[in-house]
Amino acid sequence: MELVEESPHRYRIPAHGAMRVPGVVFASRALLTDVRQALQQVVNVATLPGIVGASYAMPDVHWGYGFPIGGVAATDVADGGVVSPGGVGFDISCGVRLLAADTDAEAFRRALPAVMDGLDRAIPRGAGPGGVWHLTGPGQLERILAGGSRYAVEEGYGEARDLTRCEDGGAVADADTAQVGPRARERGLAQVGSLGSGNHFLEVQWVDEVYDAEVADAFGIAAGQVCVMIHCGSRGVGHQICTDHVRAMDRAMPRHGITVPDRQLACAPVDSPEGRDYLGAMAAAANYGRANRQLLSDAARRVFRRAAGARLSLVYDVSHNLAKIESHPVAGPGVDAVAGPGPGASVETGTGPGAETGPGERRRLCVHRKGATRAFPPGHPDLPEDLRDVGQPVLIPGTMGTASYVLAGVPGGDAFASTCHGAGRVLSRHQAARETTGAQVRDRLEAAGIAVRPRSLRGLSEETPEAYKDVTEVVAASEGAGLCRTVARLVPLGVVKG
Repeated sequence: MELVEESPHRYRIPAHGAMRVPGVVFASRALLTDVRQALQQVVNVATLPGIVGASYAMPDVHWGYGFPIGGVAATDVADGGVVSPGGVGFDISCGVRLLAADTDAEAFRRALPAVMDGLDRAIPRGAGPGGVWHLTGPGQLERILAGGSRYAVEEGYGEARDLTRCEDGGAVADADTAQVGPRARERGLAQVGSLGSGNHFLEVQWVDEVYDAEVADAFGIAAGQVCVMIHCGSRGVGHQICTDHVRAMDRAMPRHGITVPDRQLACAPVDSPEGRDYLGAMAAAANYGRANRQLLSDAARRVFRRAAGARLSLVYDVSHNLAKIESHPVAGPGVDAVAGPGPGASVETGTGPGAETGPGERRRLCVHRKGATRAFPPGHPDLPEDLRDVGQPVLIPGTMGTASYVLAGVPGGDAFASTCHGAGRVLSRHQAARETTGAQVRDRLEAAGIAVRPRSLRGLSEETPEAYKDVTEVVAASEGAGLCRTVARLVPLGVVKG
């Protein structure tokens, strides 16, 4: 396929064949190595009914199920726009939560071994069942699916301020628990408040460098401060909901006259029964994911209070696997997209044949972000009041032994106010495990002064830092493309892995 470099961090795949819009890839030259499969998925996504602007790829893009991981696409609900479970992924509402401690790294180091031992005991993890909260029956699960973090806080697992610093106030609206099938419920009963496995982690970190002191202060972080980052999602609930609704949409596509180049892009119009059912079930899974991170936060708080006499306050919680109904200006149907001006939302404007110029009509869109983070700019009405002047926090986890970053949304950000979500894989888990052993990874991390508490050595080998892109380069490309700005850099003190 043709890949046209438009600027140092922006590439274009011109619309061809069945593509309704072009592809836009945000990356550096170095980050474009070995991404051909993912770019073919960018092309495939551009064929979806109702898609507007472009099919976007973030700098951490890599191959995924249907959509690439690091893919963003928005469809016009009133113009036959579809929703695709492949545009969200199996781990619905997988996301990142950052908490800041009222202590600095120098004062904390003496307590680190006790904290890590406490976290090792307190954080359930691994592929199977087990969680912080042992539910007594389906009624509690129903309330988690409907209420997310809000219900967890009501039950004593957190504090009221947590909800103001969580995307959607801790719970996605319009959850339809009736669309959550029996197998998903069965899996959810035994896993709430658990880390899972794979690339999920709980990491104790410290703020190594602050790049924007004013924004960092508004977020509640400062140089030298100890933090806790939690990366996990909706566990078996999300996986089962994705599986169930992909099958339902695959059966429904002929009835809606929809064909797709890849069956993993199974979809249905947003306003169809299948579309509404999936969005309702997806919202329920998202609420499970929010409650999951809330419960793990509470467990970490208890350990920090007991082992270090420290308090943890929530900086922010944001998902990077979700489809949201949002309002954005769109210029012209199916036209090219470039970065637009103005605070409050991203502006998609047209430059292709027949395109309008300037901000277009505000449209109701279904914005798919798969392995991509919402990055609302300063002034956006959906941000809490204490963050509205500086923009939304964006949390970018690195890999074991590397840095993580805190970013912020910017005015005029492209891709419907979205940015990257992490480092992005370059090796499969099987490839990574062939490259090194878990014992070697553990020894290397501990030699660097990073305390490691794994569930299994196999999990360490699968998540070796060499399995991922350079997160610093990913962040630099995201900022260079105008998607966000860098606020702070965090480095690990200890990691808890599944």
